[in-house]
Amino acid sequence: MLRHQLIVLRRKVRGRAQLTNNDRWFLVQIYRWFPSILTVVTIVQPETLVRWHRAGFRRYWRWKSNPRGGRPRIEMEMRALIRQMSTENQLWGAPRIHGELLKLGFSVAQSTVVKYMVKRRGPPRQGWKTFLRNQAPDIAAMDLFVAERLCRMADRIRRECLDHIIVSGEAHLRRILISYASYYNSVRTHRSLNKDAPIFRPIQQIGIIRSHPILGGPHHHYVRI
Repeated sequence: MLRHQLIVLRRKVRGRAQLTNNDRWFLVQIYRWFPSILTVVTIVQPETLVRWHRAGFRRYWRWKSNPRGGRPRIEMEMRALIRQMSTENQLWGAPRIHGELLKLGFSVAQSTVVKYMVKRRGPPRQGWKTFLRNQAPDIAAMDLFVAERLCRMADRIRRECLDHIIVSGEAHLRRILISYASYYNSVRTHRSLNKDAPIFRPIQQIGIIRSHPILGGPHHHYVRI
């Protein structure tokens, strides 16, 4: 400590010692390790050294508490929208929800979608409300059958459509498949198309988000109005 004070005094200009930031840092560090040095410090007042130490402590924790960059924080509205989409669309995974968010003008990572999705136990399933809404137009009379040939040809149709609707006949099946094909080829986002729809969907950034059920509720289409 005495040696360092002599070095500082050699830089003395017009009767005043010139302290650099390195000098202040050195004195503060020594004070942290050996508080008794206040009795041998002569080039600064003891209260000045203590003030430097407190100021450095405040600056350190201010720096420590500042964000380090990376991804911005997710707003509460965004979290609520992710939960709403995952709740309304039991068959959707993170890629589908992420694709819809991109079309609504939200810049968010797919890993963030996974983080805020509603966690489900077991395979996805629809509720009674959606199930009854699906069957309402044809619930008067039905003749159950299995469309095995079609299901083998289109495993995605079975997983996203036929596994969740009781088909009452050939005419009913055609109506369902036409509705699903219209949804699949117009508004549904596809990973192979960089999460866009076959018919280009412009990104919407203005307006209130509204959801429209598809096939009675297993899927939803989200737009801004």
